[in-house]
Amino acid sequence: MSTSPDPWTQLAVNVAITTFTHPMGYVKTLIQVGFEPIPPKIGKNLFFRKTLLLPGFFQYVGHIRKVDGFFGLYRGVGARIFASVSGNLVARITSQKLEEHFPSQESENTESKKGAKLTTNEFLTESAKLTVSHCCAAVVSHPFQVIAVRSMVQFIGREIKYNGFIAPFREVYNENGIMGFFAGLVPRVLMDVLTLWLARTMFHIFNNYILDDNMSNAKEVRSYMHAITGFVAGMMTYPLGLVSTLMTVNESGLAAGSPPFTPVYPTWRDCWSDLSERGLLKRGSSLFFRPYQANAVAIEAHPMTPLD
Repeated sequence: MSTSPDPWTQLAVNVAITTFTHPMGYVKTLIQVGFEPIPPKIGKNLFFRKTLLLPGFFQYVGHIRKVDGFFGLYRGVGARIFASVSGNLVARITSQKLEEHFPSQESENTESKKGAKLTTNEFLTESAKLTVSHCCAAVVSHPFQVIAVRSMVQFIGREIKYNGFIAPFREVYNENGIMGFFAGLVPRVLMDVLTLWLARTMFHIFNNYILDDNMSNAKEVRSYMHAITGFVAGMMTYPLGLVSTLMTVNESGLAAGSPPFTPVYPTWRDCWSDLSERGLLKRGSSLFFRPYQANAVAIEAHPMTPLD
């Protein structure tokens, strides 16, 4: 009989991980909207040739800390925690309800990540159930995600609109109405669903048709492949996450989401087309090795003053 981890332990771990990784998500968000506060410097590319490089994660963090102090690295962390916790809670509850109504044929051995070789029918059923739970989680948690992203992007224009606990909800509603809480939701859901299906499909093919269970290290190989397929799928769907971030900020009343820093996009498809034409669909995908690309910088470096 399998035992499930204590929900409270899972919650604590989830909060701890979200808090610990927040500065990385913060830097990634600012890079995604095209904010480059530090001029590029001459460095060497992968072929050891001189080229202009934008600052990496640690230099970027150093700049934020210099302007806003250590706790400035945690802008929007509260909303991100709420988004993460609510999303995980809804996903778990939805999965439990789906399992009650559509029980797996082998409840103890159906998760591919645990090593089971699923039949095609089992694979499709489990993937469909996970799709539903992921979509429900995205819809419920997205309002908090909107507030988190806008809170972080305030750093660029030195605004304070999205500070506090109640004010951000009021600000979103005043700027965009009820639909403002779901800005960028469609590309986010598409990213989640496509990532899920791509990762599970690749793993299913490898696990069922390539991996030999008689190998002495089959369990380790399976574990590594599970991580690799998730990473590859995430890289493939990254542009949708970028578009989601930009649409979350677009027409938000913040400097970073308004002309001349960024165009007004009527739909997320217009945003995608614009980024595609400019070759920017991977902007922000790397935090450590960042070759300079002039048209990737939407907001030029300028003096920053600490908030009182």
